[in-house]
Amino acid sequence: MPKDNQPKKASNSNLRKANKEKNDEFYTQLPDIERELKHYQDHFKGKVVFCNCDDPQESNFFRYFALNFEHLGLKKLITTHFEKEKPSYKLELKEDLNGDGKIDALDKFKTPLEQNGDFRSNECIKILEEADIVVTNPPFSLFRDYVAQLDEYGKKFIIIGHQNATKYKEIFKLIKDNKLWLGYGFHGGAAHFINKHYEDYATASDHKDGMIRVSGVTWLTNLEFKKRHEDLILYKKYNETEYPRYDNYDAIEVCITKDIPMDYNGIMGVPITFLAKYNPDQFDIVGMTSGRDEFEATPTKKYINPKQINKDGSVTNGSKVNTSSTILLDKKPDGVYYTADNINGYLKVLYTRFLIKNKKL
Repeated sequence: MPKDNQPKKASNSNLRKANKEKNDEFYTQLPDIERELKHYQDHFKGKVVFCNCDDPQESNFFRYFALNFEHLGLKKLITTHFEKEKPSYKLELKEDLNGDGKIDALDKFKTPLEQNGDFRSNECIKILEEADIVVTNPPFSLFRDYVAQLDEYGKKFIIIGHQNATKYKEIFKLIKDNKLWLGYGFHGGAAHFINKHYEDYATASDHKDGMIRVSGVTWLTNLEFKKRHEDLILYKKYNETEYPRYDNYDAIEVCITKDIPMDYNGIMGVPITFLAKYNPDQFDIVGMTSGRDEFEATPTKKYINPKQINKDGSVTNGSKVNTSSTILLDKKPDGVYYTADNINGYLKVLYTRFLIKNKKL
């Protein structure tokens, strides 16, 4: 156990390895589920809920809905178990089948599947068509495919993903088109998951085999809730010094969400964490700084023969300047910087920014 008695974070390399090996079965903790789903309770009455990436024997999503079946007024709860190379099963919980006001034992509703329970299988798709709301923690390695399926079948959902997934072209388009947004979120911006493929890094108070702490995870949904329409309070005024203009986008840089100027009516680049404060009644999202031209805000310049100058003075390919927003500097900065044949000065490359515009100005 680490000396500070804190759960160790899963490294990016380990997460990538898990994704590659499809070992990304991160079982969500029940308290995290309870804290999030309490904000959507009005959406569940009379609905069929499908947990299509959940082992009923281990899934706290299934446990939450089973325990709260009557309280939420569910019509039906369905979960499907995944087996890699053999047929699996589904488990259903239905409302008062016998008319006696009681829920029958769960094992009476266990039904074998002909396929392996993969959410992409024909059997699971047929169940999906029946469902009203999907709630689960899908595999991070298949996140694009998973969300695309939900969108194709027009399903309501509450799911877990990594905040970096909001930068995926396919996911960002749904965000921009107001078809997907962030939920309330995990406390502290991180969550504890169980994954048997990792070592035990949990604290003594919440010890379970394979527990890891993952930063940057978030809830994603297309269900409305009150907080989503609360205005972000703006208090700063625009000035050219504090808000430099990008060299390759017609927008200004706002490096911290809380510092969005109250009086600027042009396009602004903000960190992707802005989504946690995003109110579609207050702001429009018009693009992102990733070098693409599918969205309204596009690069205004392409750098010719770009070079990356590293800290040790070595020179490498600098193509990153054509896939990111940049700031043009007069003086050579410390650390890594970039040059190109068609600029006079030095370029600083920024992380991906979402490009927004204040709708109320």
